[in-house]
Amino acid sequence: MAGYDVSVGRDLLPGLLSGQDGLAKLVEAVLNQILEAQVTEALGAERHERTEERAGYRNGTRARTLYTRVGPVTLLVPQTRDGSFSTEIFKRYQRSEQAFVLALMEMVVQGVSTRKVSAITEELCGTSFSKSTVSALCAGLDGRVGAFNERRLEGDYPFVLVDALFIKSREGDRVVSRAALVVSGIRSDGYREILGVKIGDTESFATWDETFRWLKGRGLKGVMFVVSDSHGGLTQAVAKHFQGVTWQRCQVHLMRNILGSCSAKIRADVAAAAKLVFQAADMAEAKRRLAEFVERFEKTAAKAVACIEEGFADAMAVMALPEKYRRRLRTTNMQERLNEEIRRRERVIRIFPNDESALRLIGALLAEQNEVWQERRYLDMDEFAEWVAARAAAGESNNVVALAG
Repeated sequence: MAGYDVSVGRDLLPGLLSGQDGLAKLVEAVLNQILEAQVTEALGAERHERTEERAGYRNGTRARTLYTRVGPVTLLVPQTRDGSFSTEIFKRYQRSEQAFVLALMEMVVQGVSTRKVSAITEELCGTSFSKSTVSALCAGLDGRVGAFNERRLEGDYPFVLVDALFIKSREGDRVVSRAALVVSGIRSDGYREILGVKIGDTESFATWDETFRWLKGRGLKGVMFVVSDSHGGLTQAVAKHFQGVTWQRCQVHLMRNILGSCSAKIRADVAAAAKLVFQAADMAEAKRRLAEFVERFEKTAAKAVACIEEGFADAMAVMALPEKYRRRLRTTNMQERLNEEIRRRERVIRIFPNDESALRLIGALLAEQNEVWQERRYLDMDEFAEWVAARAAAGESNNVVALAG
């Protein structure tokens, strides 16, 4: 990404201390300077500059309003004579901001919000709005979110990570719990990709079964490892749709289960000992440390011992991989961080006006995060490809070599 030098006029500084308007003006000034720098970079020349490298000419500006959490800002988007200039500011920023504002708008229009929410929405939008305004904005955003969430999945995804978070949504006069099922993958080129999100009644076999069928119908293939927690419905759906694939039980979730099975008095000691098991350099060492754990806590924390023994094999499946891949694939932390981003917005909304609003906001956030992920490779897959080829050449047909289509 290019770097840009921006400056702040003295007239804006007092306003920063006087309220939200000052901050909005600052954002407006900075973004307009970035737009001017971008068009200069695209054309290869400053305003009125004569140079052989010039690739085109300016043709004025057009005003566009960007609704942000600090209030509406007016951007003067440069135009060129050939119409070739475009900016990523709106594409990369407005989807989630607009979805956030729309969720608040819908709450007000449908009469399910408080006066405080109405005031917040009015401040964000800078103007009043009607039901038809909300409908028009929803239609535009839904198309973009739908295109992302229903796109064709190309290539192989050796690693798939899945998790769910629960939100509240209105259904008629009732407030109901909904599960947002989020699935991500790591492609064979090492880049991460958010594969999609589904809103379900609950986290059950039926909802995961539908979700995996949907993903495979869109082209998900080449799966070798699935990383998740041990929710019964989820593991059943994984076994059905990804036969022959290795399931990695999230070690963080297992640790929570272990600590929930022992008294608070010895919880710190149990956590430290269990951590040593998960951090072992190889399976032989892990088994030795597991035996020590069992011997130490079988009388004082029998339930914790039973929990780690039951989950050990699945939680250590990642040990079959080359060492450099284990740290990032032993847990669903990558998914947990996505959930945290969703929670930051969901906490403001608290109760979505409907399922469509929830899908719109979560889908917009995930679409933007997916674009960020494409800027940097997550894993170097060369060693992994060599490892798979070597095992295949040796005639090993165990789970970690088999592919699911």
